[in-house]
Amino acid sequence: MSFSRRKFLVTSLKGAIGAALPISAFRLLSPAEARAVVGDASRRWVFLVDTTKCVGCGLCVKACKKENEVPYDAPVTRTWVERYVVTRDGQTHIDSPNGARDGFTDPRIDDQEIPAEEITKAFFVPKLCNQCENPACVQVCPVGATFQTRDGVVLVDRNWCIGCGYCIMACPYGVRFFHPVYKVAEKCTFCYHRISKGLESACVQACPFEARRMGDLRNMEDPVTQIIMNERIAVLKDEYGTKPQVFYIGLDARVR
Repeated sequence: MSFSRRKFLVTSLKGAIGAALPISAFRLLSPAEARAVVGDASRRWVFLVDTTKCVGCGLCVKACKKENEVPYDAPVTRTWVERYVVTRDGQTHIDSPNGARDGFTDPRIDDQEIPAEEITKAFFVPKLCNQCENPACVQVCPVGATFQTRDGVVLVDRNWCIGCGYCIMACPYGVRFFHPVYKVAEKCTFCYHRISKGLESACVQACPFEARRMGDLRNMEDPVTQIIMNERIAVLKDEYGTKPQVFYIGLDARVR
């Protein structure tokens, strides 16, 4: 009976667990090791989200799905937009229907009608992989399928991923999922296949309001770097120590 490399790895990993052997006993050359000397160490890709400009149109989500082969009707996406509505009683109502793929056309939140006079604040927050400087997902991957490039982007090699789900559980931001077609771990990659060729990511290109921008944190002349260094910015879940590289302008304290 012939096995594909993925099936072989899955079988080996199950056998290792069953026999109480450390995974490190199986010495495989991972993509992370093979590509250790590849990349531009002088660059550090970062993402800037301006929540004051996001209108929840969903064009970014559509563009991402199309560019990265995530089925349009699948209930998963690499990036999404959340709607926050704060009412007079101090409650915060949050939703993201279909990841905001089609925008927010229904004023109801979870089938709940909220009278306009009861709303004290409403805003939208785009989310995506934070491309952490200290990524938990890379640390837990047992076969090196999740790895970090020298310019800071965390990628997933579909040929090596065995679908164990460790990275999905380890991510404190909930940005990872199983691809409904390829059955491997999936997430935002900053459209690395585009930005490494000098193009914009699909979501940045699709945003008509410049709520999404990318830059090089090691280039002090980069407009995005200038904003990060000189304006009030924030990151999500800073307490986890992952050092996220997605920075937010106007981030409300209610957003987690």
